Amino acid sequence: ELTRAFEEPGSWTDGGFGEWAVALFRAQCRESPLHAGFARLRGLDPEGDFAWTGIPPVPVSAFRDVRVLAPAAARAERVFRTSGTTGGRERRGEHHVADLALYRAAALTHARVRLLPAGVRPRVVALLPDRQRVLDSSLAWMVGEIAEVLGDGPARCFVDAAGSLDEAGVRAALEEACAEGAPVLLAGTAFAFVHWMDACAAHGWTCSLPQGSRILETGGFKGRSREVPRAELYRGLAGVTGLPESEIVNEYGMTELLSQFYEPAETRCGPVSERFHVGPPWTRTRVLDPHTLEPLPAGRRGLLCHVDLANAHSALAVLTQDEGMALEGGGFRLLGRAAGAEPRGCSLAAEHLLTAASHTRGSP
Repeated sequence: ELTRAFEEPGSWTDGGFGEWAVALFRAQCRESPLHAGFARLRGLDPEGDFAWTGIPPVPVSAFRDVRVLAPAAARAERVFRTSGTTGGRERRGEHHVADLALYRAAALTHARVRLLPAGVRPRVVALLPDRQRVLDSSLAWMVGEIAEVLGDGPARCFVDAAGSLDEAGVRAALEEACAEGAPVLLAGTAFAFVHWMDACAAHGWTCSLPQGSRILETGGFKGRSREVPRAELYRGLAGVTGLPESEIVNEYGMTELLSQFYEPAETRCGPVSERFHVGPPWTRTRVLDPHTLEPLPAGRRGLLCHVDLANAHSALAVLTQDEGMALEGGGFRLLGRAAGAEPRGCSLAAEHLLTAASHTRGSP
């Protein structure tokens, strides 16, 4: 039923979202001692009266230490892992996904609305590994789904499992698409795009991608030795591909969430610094004070907290270490990572989750 609701994005209302969120969280608490224990430690009676805003968020750091899955005995169809750039490879967070159909419906519906031009089935050229080679990459899985269901066939991927980019292969694939007049979705992390553009500059190579083409940029400078301002990155990509900067779309997502946030078309026409993100109608984003986790008004900087109904079998509410601000007209502006040690609010919530896990048989 939830999967069908994702496939009909126009059917969602604020009231409907709240009803779904509360019902799903109650079900999680009935099926998982971890969820129930965490809720009570955070001061919420899951069988009492509460609004969706009362659902206690799980900090992203907890995914490194606790198997967050409901029902507790459920078997994950897939385990996606974080990149490991924070805390070392041995501290990679894990998202145990019990129902890939939910992820598929969430990813495809929102990509169809926010990412791809109407009526276009693009050829996906990815500066990413093939999802069959990196089974624990949620990004590779999502791009593979977009290619096979919304595109013209399997993604053409040019990063191997070790992370090496076939720069010449990307150029050849784009030249072929240009010769055939085939629209392209060129997908990759910011870091991969920087290296690819360096190689293009070294060869004096540019192209003019066919009408209907888009670039999907997914961030990804975290933990890297080299960063390039986004405005500079987009100017460079536009220069190499012949696309206007308005056809470059940033996707904000994370392993711990099964829904994605995109920059809507109306925000991509101005300066990059003025862009913002919106989620699908089965998500809500709040900006919280990093110390108290109290909600902040629009325009105030704080930690982003996402409620994502696609996480029906893990953590409905996820507290990130990303900073942003809510906008009066809806959506949020991403402002970067929280600096320094884990904010006190996140740390206390993580401590409560670990305490709940210690009282749950079979938890780490």
